[in-house]
Amino acid sequence: MRTLYSYFRSSAAYRVRIALGLKGLDYRIAPVHLLKDGGEQHGTVYRQINPEGLVPTLDDDGTLLTQSLAIIEYLDEVYDGPRLLPSDPLARARVRALAQLVACDIHPLNNLRVLRWMAHDMRLEKPVRDDWYRHWVTTGFKALEARLLASNTGLFCEGDAPGLADCCLVPQVYNARRYDIDVQTYPTIARIAAHCNTLPAFQAAHPEVQPDAA
Repeated sequence: MRTLYSYFRSSAAYRVRIALGLKGLDYRIAPVHLLKDGGEQHGTVYRQINPEGLVPTLDDDGTLLTQSLAIIEYLDEVYDGPRLLPSDPLARARVRALAQLVACDIHPLNNLRVLRWMAHDMRLEKPVRDDWYRHWVTTGFKALEARLLASNTGLFCEGDAPGLADCCLVPQVYNARRYDIDVQTYPTIARIAAHCNTLPAFQAAHPEVQPDAA
């Protein structure tokens, strides 16, 4: 049985939950609470599973995999089901670029450990931290919206089937809304996210329906 070490609001874990659903793969959730008792990801038990102390980690029949994009590409290469990356090299490069725009450029500046460091070590007030968050998300969304308008966007980020880029886009939109960012300012992003969220794989992966949602 596959086990996904996950936190319900983690964007990276959310991406992998979507991908598992799109591939039609069964799994169980092992919750890792990123706030409880100072963060369960820092505990000895979880550090033995993932020395980075980050989620997600996927235990695929005894093989431990980390980093959401690497996990998703592994699932796509190893398992049957709808393809999450196109076969055409140029289209595949475009999808990876869109995914990395979110996962490598937007998300790392705004993830929980950065925001907590800003709060506890830099002692920045919440309005300042929120402005930081919104600045980097809107900067990234402007670029993402332009990229989506420039080429082979369809119902989804690439054509008319969901894939890797959509797995990244939807969690970032969810978090942007939590910080009161008007996603409708980016109509292509908003349209794609809304359409994705009509699909069962995206609905089942939503943070608020996870077993550890609080």
